[in-house]
Amino acid sequence: CLLMAACTGRSSQASNDDEAKPVITVTLEPQRYFTEAIAGDKFKVVSMVPKGSSPETYDPVPQQLVSLGDSKAYFRIGYIGFEQTWMDRLMNNTPHIQVFDTSKGIDLILNNDDHGHGHNSHDGHIHAVEPHVWNSTGNALIIAGNTYKALSQLDKANEVYYRNRYDSLCQRIQRTDSLIRRQLSVPEAAKAFMIYHPALSYFARDYGLHQISIEEGGKEPSPAHLKALIDLCQAEDVRVIFVQPEFDKRNAETIAQQTGTKVIPINPLSYDWEEEMLNVAKALAPQAATK
Repeated sequence: CLLMAACTGRSSQASNDDEAKPVITVTLEPQRYFTEAIAGDKFKVVSMVPKGSSPETYDPVPQQLVSLGDSKAYFRIGYIGFEQTWMDRLMNNTPHIQVFDTSKGIDLILNNDDHGHGHNSHDGHIHAVEPHVWNSTGNALIIAGNTYKALSQLDKANEVYYRNRYDSLCQRIQRTDSLIRRQLSVPEAAKAFMIYHPALSYFARDYGLHQISIEEGGKEPSPAHLKALIDLCQAEDVRVIFVQPEFDKRNAETIAQQTGTKVIPINPLSYDWEEEMLNVAKALAPQAATK
């Protein structure tokens, strides 16, 4: 009984400590991973888009809008649909919150076919930005750097603490990158892959891969497009079709049945960022994983 009392006392103490910490709100779970890795025990970090929801279309619940008022800062990921739709409204409701853009300095992929993520470039034209910037080890280092700067600005007294944790996160990201490169360097590794929603554009750019998206301009593929994808799958020697939990798997399964490819579930919105990046590489080079 005494032991139980001690344990419950400790856990309620821990939750009280958590309540007392200043709050930072981020958009996505992978961002929460990066932010917590650097912030340590100095801040409580909360994601706006919950596990299992799509950040392209998510609408916050009233309670989240109320809770946002308690945050000291908002770290945005950059150009994802949720931010495009909600950022102005969120900030108008909570003008005291400082906003930091963690995608600052990333070499963005512009895609003129996708009108969901507008971005004004210097030439005055609106280009669509490929928004899944976090699915890249190179970009992750930039996001980590922006997060470290933001935390140091919010809490100068603990800058050395953040610096040390930032350095150790960078080492983990670089280790993840070298494991992926080793995995993908084997001759058997696939050079092209198919995915329902094109969330791995930056990953593909990092490692010289060809990402083929099943959805067409954010919509289900037409029968003609599906037929073209089946032909492309065979022509490019695609062996893997990635599917994400927020999207329907039926089209991927149809293509897999016609081509003998494997359907592999991934979750690029997972908090376990390192694990997800490595899972993608393992799926593309399964022989290397067994060596």
